[in-house]
Amino acid sequence: MIFDIAPITTLVEFNPSRTIKKGTVVPFIEMASLPTSHRDIGIIAEKEFNGGGAKFKNGDTLFARITPCLENGKTAQVQGLPEGTFGFGSTEFIVMSAKLPEYDKDYVYYLARLPEFRIYAQTHMEGTSGRQRVPWQSLAKFEYRFPPKEGRKSAASFLKMLDKKIASNTAMNQTLEKIALRIFKSWFIDFDPVKANKEGVAFDGLSPEIQALFPSEFEESEVGVIPKGWKVQSLSKTANFLNGLACQKYPPVSQDDALPVIKIAEMRSGYTQKTNEASSTVNSKYIIKSGDFLFSWSGSLTTCYWGHSIGILNQHLFKVTSDIYPQWFYAHWVNYHLGEFIRIAADKATTMGHIKRGHLDEAKVLVPSQDILVAGSRVIAPLINKLIQNQENTRSLIDIRDRFLPKLISGQITVGEAQKELAEAI
Repeated sequence: MIFDIAPITTLVEFNPSRTIKKGTVVPFIEMASLPTSHRDIGIIAEKEFNGGGAKFKNGDTLFARITPCLENGKTAQVQGLPEGTFGFGSTEFIVMSAKLPEYDKDYVYYLARLPEFRIYAQTHMEGTSGRQRVPWQSLAKFEYRFPPKEGRKSAASFLKMLDKKIASNTAMNQTLEKIALRIFKSWFIDFDPVKANKEGVAFDGLSPEIQALFPSEFEESEVGVIPKGWKVQSLSKTANFLNGLACQKYPPVSQDDALPVIKIAEMRSGYTQKTNEASSTVNSKYIIKSGDFLFSWSGSLTTCYWGHSIGILNQHLFKVTSDIYPQWFYAHWVNYHLGEFIRIAADKATTMGHIKRGHLDEAKVLVPSQDILVAGSRVIAPLINKLIQNQENTRSLIDIRDRFLPKLISGQITVGEAQKELAEAI
């Protein structure tokens, strides 16, 4: 079906007038809080309004207008403000508000995600290199073949359903991480089962069989008092830390030869249009697959369980593995020392912050008996495995959403056709 071309201002009001009393403390959203591939905003703070910034309400879409935030896809729909409250944020937001919110509140958000609209915005950026912005007046000239309002509403509702599943997976993974960390900390940092054994009491939440594996006494060590019989060793002896390649030295010779390069940006957001590629003929040890544990040791120090398709490990990232210890064990110890590694990197004022292999030698790990490690694998490993499965499912949902979005927004396919295709895909 072919629809008439109409200006975007038929549906959208840009930067609508909103009144916030100067000096009042109201919800505040900064640019860093805008997601690149998700709908929802992670952190909404509070801040005193001083008279400047974009003003918005629930249901509005925030569109980053400055480079590189625009190119990176920073766009979100505002939710969670107190009823009847306006919030404010960065002056680099363009606020897009639906003129008919009953039909178009969600549609406007997905319109802002439309590749055609984003390309239009990028080609209308103004200013000096590195600080270019798109004026809202330029966006207001965008024209499109919009479906009728009922079609817009149903299309957006279907895409919103996919985003809710993505958000649910994200929330579940946060819970899984907290549970796994709580167990690890209790067993290996706070020694709760050992303390319970020493007092001759049952440790709540732990089976008697597992509790019996822990000692009932402590002893002195180079790092202080630890459970009797446990050993202290360096993090570098607990796991193998493989540094990545200078991938620019291995360009692909053809599209069939290309694999995406995993850098810090990909650790955070997965693959994007800006992801580089390198030759798939590199040594196989540098190939990363879903479930691998990665640690960036330079720049922005962070870790992740990789939940995307295969790629090539870039320099400044470690692929962390072990032939002796389970992944959950060494991964938690890396994360335990991560705060100290970040502090060390931050002290390097004259160079890009990083750590050295010597710091891995200095970081200590407490190794329990093999029986406790086996028990930990029964309890903690399933949580990590479920987390990785959720990441893979989220990746598939994002791919499906992004594939359906242009077709649904334009009315090229109906929701019924999308539902049928989705059922076949999953």
